[in-house]
Amino acid sequence: MIGAIRRTVDQLLGRGEASITVPTLDGALKPNQILEHAEIVAELPHAEDLASDGATLYVADGPSLRRLAGDALTEAWRFDRPITAFCLLASGGLAVALDGKEVRVFDAIAGGDSGRSFTGPDMTAVNALAEGPDGTVLATDGSLEQPYARWAHDLMSRGATGRLLAIDTRSGAVNVRASALGYAFGVVSSNGDALVSESWRHRLVFISPQGAVRPALGELPVYPSRISRAEGGGYWLTAFTGRTQLVEFVLRENAYRRRMMAEIAPEHWIVPRLRSGQSFKEPMQGAHLKTMGVVKPWAPPRSYGLIVRLNAAAQPVYSLHSRVDGENHGVVAAVEAGDSLYAIAKGPGRLLRLPLAKIREELRL
Repeated sequence: MIGAIRRTVDQLLGRGEASITVPTLDGALKPNQILEHAEIVAELPHAEDLASDGATLYVADGPSLRRLAGDALTEAWRFDRPITAFCLLASGGLAVALDGKEVRVFDAIAGGDSGRSFTGPDMTAVNALAEGPDGTVLATDGSLEQPYARWAHDLMSRGATGRLLAIDTRSGAVNVRASALGYAFGVVSSNGDALVSESWRHRLVFISPQGAVRPALGELPVYPSRISRAEGGGYWLTAFTGRTQLVEFVLRENAYRRRMMAEIAPEHWIVPRLRSGQSFKEPMQGAHLKTMGVVKPWAPPRSYGLIVRLNAAAQPVYSLHSRVDGENHGVVAAVEAGDSLYAIAKGPGRLLRLPLAKIREELRL
């Protein structure tokens, strides 16, 4: 009852969940152009996820799992459906999510075995995998209502059906550790808990083995996605796009939002994108209009590129940006391999490389 009253008052006064304000990129999130100037290793229009054993990098590219040797990508495995997430296991094995609806676990990265298949309960949009303790594989299932490719539909439907799944690879049980998440998109094991990205609530949360959820990092100005471990402790967090006041406003105008979804083609919705600037029909917020032939780098981000270095407590230390006027947008994965940080910019379809020494030099760390 108290919650309902609070929501009503917030809607009348435009505060709390009804507010359309967006936090600024400041402090550890202060913009730079480091990600925009990253080396392009390969053009991969269907690249989706990354994983590394510390030395070798693996890339999910459509239905193909590729291995990076030097600057050459070779196919290590091909599946019958697109890979939406994968992770390497400490045992030398591999866990792969196929089309968001099935997770297969293999004993080795290379080989001909068919693996063990896990499909329940109701897997719909599995988008990130990580090895958990005691023979488990942790999986984030973004939405029960929309498949992985229709994430924008889930945002505009104000979806909150995301889940954290724990797959027991020994018994075959698939347990729902947490539900009703605002699009879970990213997970890593953290001292017995799971650190999870909750995109539509713009935050990271810790989820215990018993399913208790506690905030880790909130009020982000972006939509967080996959997380990976960093050498020396801490994590790399990706954000696949940034927030704007215009999208926040549309999400709170229910009648307009429903008509937009019913009457306008999805590519023209007022919604964040992995890439922008490709069509004159794109909706724009005022400051995103070109001035003297250019888009200002501080304009509201219809698309954006961001990687955040977190410490062991999941707090931001520094960040790498591709700003609004850049191209390396839609960053959905970032991992360390050797002496470099690799990232997928899904917007332009690129595999990027940033030497860690160069990052430290640029940021004067």
